[in-house]
Amino acid sequence: MDKDYAIVKIKGSQYKVSKSDKLEVERIEGKENDKLTFDEVLLTSKKGKVSIGTPTIKGENVEVKIIEQVKGKKIITFKYKAKSRYRKTKGHRQQYTRIEIVKI
Repeated sequence: MDKDYAIVKIKGSQYKVSKSDKLEVERIEGKENDKLTFDEVLLTSKKGKVSIGTPTIKGENVEVKIIEQVKGKKIITFKYKAKSRYRKTKGHRQQYTRIEIVKI
């Protein structure tokens, strides 16, 4: 039997989640152990029965718990133009939130 899952929209991105999954999403305001609910559920599969929303399913939501706020890997960008002595280096670290799915 397949595991129950849902496709949920969080901060503009779609994620396939199941109960007790852990994932990193774009930064969400909140502290550790805060509980949040997302009601933009696009699809659910419970006990093999699939429900598809138009565009979302009314009355369905996904409860999550914030585990921690983290920073991603540092990304370096380097601009260079030959023969003109132009060089520019920039760095960026994306901020993420680790969450755990509590209930679908």
